[in-house]
Amino acid sequence: MIKKIAFSLLLVLAMSAYSQNKEINNYKYIIVQEKFDFLNNPDQYQTSSLTKFLFQKKGFTVFLSNETLPNDLLQNRCLALTANVTEASSLFSVKTIIELEDCYGKLIYSSKEGKSKKKDYKKGYQESIRNAYKTMSDLEYTYIPEKEVAQVNEVVKSEVALPINKNTIVKVVPEVKEAAPVKNLVSTVIAKPSIVIETLYAQVKTNGFQLVNTTPAIIFQILKTNVKDVFIIKGKNGIIYKSENIWVAEYYENNKLVVKQFDIKF
Repeated sequence: MIKKIAFSLLLVLAMSAYSQNKEINNYKYIIVQEKFDFLNNPDQYQTSSLTKFLFQKKGFTVFLSNETLPNDLLQNRCLALTANVTEASSLFSVKTIIELEDCYGKLIYSSKEGKSKKKDYKKGYQESIRNAYKTMSDLEYTYIPEKEVAQVNEVVKSEVALPINKNTIVKVVPEVKEAAPVKNLVSTVIAKPSIVIETLYAQVKTNGFQLVNTTPAIIFQILKTNVKDVFIIKGKNGIIYKSENIWVAEYYENNKLVVKQFDIKF
């Protein structure tokens, strides 16, 4: 009986690890914060550089948050996970945890606690981060892009290709020639609608801004993140980010993805 229970627990843990790795494999990049909250300066004691190096050893493509990012990542920040290191040090030891969050701030993965008793700050933080990394042996990475939606014409073909009953009698209908168009008819020109981008105005609020239109009515409340030009939309499952001088809001409404463009005046 005990063996069965132990086996069941191992099976649950294995399935959990597989599901977690499968989700992480869908992300193309990792962005490491250039400055962790428990430090005073960017990359102090080379903690960010070390974290970047350790994730590169796992096979990830990694950037510091202050580095130049590739175009596809600039267009879609949700291609990347954000790596952060948190501290829980005591009087006699340095303790750190490595965390991975998605573009909505959801915790995707967390290491176990890494410890160091070295008194030198640089050596202590670096050893603690390395020891936290050692607990991530369950994290295996191979980039697997999420499957794209099938092309519409392929769907149509699959729907049309119905099985034919051999006993069905098919009648041959003579081809009807299309009548020639009558000349001198007044042609109707349909103008293509132009895309109008709404202008919003940012008003400073605690931890972010509220965006209002010319009415004025509050359209969004947005919260700051550690990534430049990326904000979390408060009260909605989504983000707003800058793409080539246009601000793009992406969020879910009634289980459907909504994408809108805005010109925001800060």
